[in-house]
Amino acid sequence: MTNSIVTALISFFVTVAIAPFAIKYLIKLKFGQEIREIGPEWHSKKRGTPTMGGIVFILAVLIATAVNYKLFSPKLLLVLVGSVAFGIIGFIDDYIKVVLKRNLGLTAKQKSFLQVFVAAIVLVVGLNYGIISTKIFIPFFKFYADLGWFYIPVALFIIVGVVNSVNLTDGIDGLATSVTIVVMIFFGCVLVNNPSLSVFVNGVLGGLIGFLLFNKNPAKVFMGDTGSLFLGGAVAMLSIVLENPIILVLVGFVYFAETLSVIIQVTSFKLTGKRVFKMTPIHHHFEMCGWNEKKIVLAFSSVTAVLVVISLLGVL
Repeated sequence: MTNSIVTALISFFVTVAIAPFAIKYLIKLKFGQEIREIGPEWHSKKRGTPTMGGIVFILAVLIATAVNYKLFSPKLLLVLVGSVAFGIIGFIDDYIKVVLKRNLGLTAKQKSFLQVFVAAIVLVVGLNYGIISTKIFIPFFKFYADLGWFYIPVALFIIVGVVNSVNLTDGIDGLATSVTIVVMIFFGCVLVNNPSLSVFVNGVLGGLIGFLLFNKNPAKVFMGDTGSLFLGGAVAMLSIVLENPIILVLVGFVYFAETLSVIIQVTSFKLTGKRVFKMTPIHHHFEMCGWNEKKIVLAFSSVTAVLVVISLLGVL
């Protein structure tokens, strides 16, 4: 418990200390967010807000984790490497958008290939060295199902799906940050007796709480794909090493609702020419209904908190 608190505090204070300087530097470099024309028109005022801020809390997590090097384990290293690898993909995407001024960044094919490649490498290494297994825990019923050879395609789908879902959630000030803070509290509760993985979880938790001070509405900095893909990787990798990805349906309900809203919208429009939502991902639908960003963040985080409590009953 002491290590967890200290790790979270280190990550928090590193983030708070670095963020102001990082924001000034990003502004100096003119690494400002470009706002897509298809987004809500009132988001145009966000244009120029520095992005790629995810670098700040990723650095904080790495420092906080390194301080606890004596607690390193194969599972921790797999989670850490996987998360950072997805963060690097996000960084490349941000770099293309911000520095090369190509607003869409990596193409869908490029991003998908890189994500599948990283997920595949992580799974192969994890399985080959016995860090993970082909078993998946079934929450509430509390037994393990061995998927055998079918595990890899299922796990690939889960990892890439979660990473992109978290990425979609990062659409308004503080939303992905706040929801992921609650999700990390869930992992912290589950891993209370696992000091190694707790180091990473509390590092992310502390870093995100510190980052929220600058990312809450009105945001002084955005995490960018650098941050959101790192967080997606962290959530996905933790669920994989815990052999409990199914619980993310509840814990990460907001993430999946964001993705599902896009799928429903696209499918409906192609089949009927009509839209189900006013705009997707679904947080934009609520914006179009008159909800302000703070209300959406509070509502989505509250829903996540309730589902986290329910989820803990299913896994503990």
